[in-house]
Amino acid sequence: MTIKLTRRAALGSAAALPFAAAATPVLAATNETKANSTIAKSFQLGDFTVTSLLDGSLPRDGAKEIFGGGASDEEFAKVSADNFIPADQAQFFFTPTLVNTGSELVLFDTGLGQGGIQAALADAGVTADQIDVVVLTHMHPDHIGGMTTNDAPTFTNARFVTASPEYDFWAAQDAGNRVGDLVAAKVTPQAEKMTFLGDGGEVASGITAVAAYGHTPGHTVYHLESNGQRLVLTADLANHYVWSFAHPEWEVRFDMDKAAATASRRKVLGMLAADKVPMIGFHMPFPAAGFVETRGDGFRFVPVSYQMMG
Repeated sequence: MTIKLTRRAALGSAAALPFAAAATPVLAATNETKANSTIAKSFQLGDFTVTSLLDGSLPRDGAKEIFGGGASDEEFAKVSADNFIPADQAQFFFTPTLVNTGSELVLFDTGLGQGGIQAALADAGVTADQIDVVVLTHMHPDHIGGMTTNDAPTFTNARFVTASPEYDFWAAQDAGNRVGDLVAAKVTPQAEKMTFLGDGGEVASGITAVAAYGHTPGHTVYHLESNGQRLVLTADLANHYVWSFAHPEWEVRFDMDKAAATASRRKVLGMLAADKVPMIGFHMPFPAAGFVETRGDGFRFVPVSYQMMG
């Protein structure tokens, strides 16, 4: 039986997302590609060069407690076994994305702040002072850690972009809140260079903000379009390439509003599957890019192979 997931079925309402119908992109590496290493991989999206940057990777125990809220032990173990991964451990990846629009270098998220972002940028032939725009999808520590290096701004010539509800929430936290304190130290001092966007706001021509709240109060994904080819940077919409896709309703420890996060996952993943739009997810296995297909009542992440990388 073939199940056709219509846009209406996937979203309930398509008006919330700026995903106009277009041909499925064929993403291929070209001579303009900037990097092809173990920590930086580039491909073309129309006139954009998009580069995944591996900031770091580490294993973590207690996978079910992190990614399987609401699942039984048996359910979680079966999904894990069906996908050839252990049920007790997860491998975390941290993958900012660099987009060269032809006129600006736009960096999405800054990583852990342990030097990985500078190393990955170097493999792409870019230094931190060349970045024109830094977009913060949200303000968890692994996304804002690289905003400063040795207490000094890392991206000295950049302007900054984030969602207004995200900044407002963390800036209002009392001292002693771990994330709020980090925002105060790394983000607030650069707020005068920051633009605050709402849903549908434009970072640059062809780069649009899409509200996907739940993981944090202002968590935002970004829709890229160049010459009819599209890609969505999904940030932390889905934190694991198996569990969060197979069962979007399973609660993730890091999601602040569990119900809203589930609704955002289903909405955006449903659109990606229906329209065959590729994605890059911050915590997907490097190079973190792939497609989404429907599978039962959930989804499956289909990682890139040779068709996107050269």
